[in-house]
Amino acid sequence: MTDSVTAEFETCLNEIADQVTVVLDRLIAPADGPEAQLMRAMRYAALATGKRLRPFYVLHLGKMFEAPETALMRTAAALECVHTYSLIHDDLPCMDDDDLRRGQPTVHKQFDEATAVLAGDALLTLAFEILAHRDTHSDGHIRCKLVEKLARASGAQGMVGGQMIDMLAGDIRQDLNSITRMQRLKTGALISYAGEAACILGGAGDAERQAIQGFTHDLGLAYQISDDLLDIEGDTETLGKETQKDEDAGKANFVSVLGVDGAKQRVRLLAAQAKDHLAIFRNRAYLLLQSVDFILDRRK
Repeated sequence: MTDSVTAEFETCLNEIADQVTVVLDRLIAPADGPEAQLMRAMRYAALATGKRLRPFYVLHLGKMFEAPETALMRTAAALECVHTYSLIHDDLPCMDDDDLRRGQPTVHKQFDEATAVLAGDALLTLAFEILAHRDTHSDGHIRCKLVEKLARASGAQGMVGGQMIDMLAGDIRQDLNSITRMQRLKTGALISYAGEAACILGGAGDAERQAIQGFTHDLGLAYQISDDLLDIEGDTETLGKETQKDEDAGKANFVSVLGVDGAKQRVRLLAAQAKDHLAIFRNRAYLLLQSVDFILDRRK
């Protein structure tokens, strides 16, 4: 990927991240009174600097299908609320016990564990409040589909189920198939939802939906393998979070099973497959193709 291509995609990614942050700033308003600390913790986590990659896919894919911009932006914000809640809970001492996230102390370190749990709970429920509101879409059927799909992607058959498998990973034998399934749920489910939501809001046809489903499936796995590689080869200062956590905890991941070279080969294969799914969109997929290269070459 050339420097000019990298700059073009990252400029778009940063612009969308800023737009989503503005929306989140409005939706998670500061409060006075007894709930003030809860709102501070929610804002501390949700407004922290992040790639906002999931919102990028909601917005960019949705614009490809000419979906309403307000609906896309609110859906992207709701998805980022769920992602942020998952990070808060993932960092808790009873989970991965991390002290650093997005270059700043984790929520339970900045505040306390009880506040962190409640802030995560509140962000999760806020996501569904956003989606269910008429401002997201005038068609109640569309809003219900968005809620249903996000509930599945974030629940026991999605992200939370994947996290449970991850928590058990140190106690059971992990092979490539089981690791792939775990990460498809834990990481891939929300990325797949980004594409699914864009298709719902844009009224995509069956062939387009299938292409996006294949794209987000392979992209999610590629992203996770890239993350596992960064956990081994990256550094804490650049990543903004602690490294080598899986190795220290005795957990298997793509790198421990495939080796560094094998993991790099697998991520290249998945990236190529993800791009192949986009052929149906031709020139409209220009930035999406760049996003795959961004994930393939990411350093943080």
